[in-house]
Amino acid sequence: MKIKDLRIHSIAIADPPLRSSYGLHAPYALRTIIELESEDGIIGINETYGGESPATALRAIRDKIIGANAFRITGTINPAMDKFKGNGLDRSQTFLVPGENPMDEATRTYAAIEVACLDLIGKSIGVPVCDLIGGRVRDKVPFSAYPFYKHAGGGGEGTDIRADEYGEALSPETLVAQVKQMIKKYGFTSVKFKAGVLDPEEEIETVKQMYQEFGPGVPLRIDPNSAWTVETSVKVGKALARELSGGGYLEDPTAGIDGMAAVRRQLVESGIHVPLASNVAVTSFKDLPATVAQDAVQIILCDHHYWGGMRQVQHLAKLAETFNIGLSMHSNSHLGVSLMAMAHVASATPHLTYACDTHYPWQSAEDEVVNGGRIAIKDGCVTIPEKPGLGVDLDYDQLARGKERYHQVPYKKRDDEAEMRRHVDPNWKRALPRW
Repeated sequence: MKIKDLRIHSIAIADPPLRSSYGLHAPYALRTIIELESEDGIIGINETYGGESPATALRAIRDKIIGANAFRITGTINPAMDKFKGNGLDRSQTFLVPGENPMDEATRTYAAIEVACLDLIGKSIGVPVCDLIGGRVRDKVPFSAYPFYKHAGGGGEGTDIRADEYGEALSPETLVAQVKQMIKKYGFTSVKFKAGVLDPEEEIETVKQMYQEFGPGVPLRIDPNSAWTVETSVKVGKALARELSGGGYLEDPTAGIDGMAAVRRQLVESGIHVPLASNVAVTSFKDLPATVAQDAVQIILCDHHYWGGMRQVQHLAKLAETFNIGLSMHSNSHLGVSLMAMAHVASATPHLTYACDTHYPWQSAEDEVVNGGRIAIKDGCVTIPEKPGLGVDLDYDQLARGKERYHQVPYKKRDDEAEMRRHVDPNWKRALPRW
């Protein structure tokens, strides 16, 4: 099955002013939508990171894609990926937000094409993607609520300002209210809390109030994106030993595999066995030997967007299972195409031991490019449809609106530091560790 065209669409979607240790989300998040069309006129689609850098990388291999056999895409484009490799930079996401790390360029570009090919193949032969890559082991994929500290506002600018569904949340009480609202709407049964924003004592209190509100039956996870020293990380781990037990975890409290290992060692020596998770210190297969040797990370948050595609996530899962490491899934601001891709690979990955992250509740229906509107999340889960491929198609009117937004947005890359300086503190700079 030959590919006759590759179309790359850069779009912008409204994003609320969410906070993390990276800074502040801009009014728009950038995404890239891909179409692969076969000589039979069938179209496979995918969604990946946005902005000029990811789109340029895709355009650079377009000539390799056109005329290629979708069933043989691995052999076709692997050599083309070599041009993105070998610049000696760290794969870690510690200092660079996902999608803006030069060393991820090869894996995220390959993943973008791989998923679109799988969707194309699935639609051509009438098979869902999860069944193409080994077969589903679950029809419903669980996701977590993903609360953030946030400023007032729903995203967008000018005449495109969006309603603020969740309101400002910069205190423990308002964070709890935000989570209650998410659980009521989507039925989530676990909570992943983005921290690294306020003083650790206030973030500890936030988790304690969540635990008091929801009880031990709702696992809690906290992720400060490496904002803390080893000492502060250990202090937080001790203070939240009860609240993070029973399916919870402490994610990337400090920077690097060595730092994570030091936190783990000191907590275990204190009799605390809350697992540490990572999508920052551990982002590639080369990170695994040191991670295993030092017992630095007990849960890996995979992401097919930058791990190199769906089948690489399955390889990672088997290695994680071999070394008794748990597996969850990382998320970024995204629309329904990415959500369905995440759900399909999770469906076909037996060793998925924790509910996946998703930013999807933060995005709005006005931006959804999936035909028929937003993907349903019910009882905290996305149900895998019996439709072929990813089970979704594009709404081209909505895609055109997203492209128009992209051309109007002045920035073409994610820069949370700049947004913090623009709206919160003109002298703000990300510092690791901050506490």
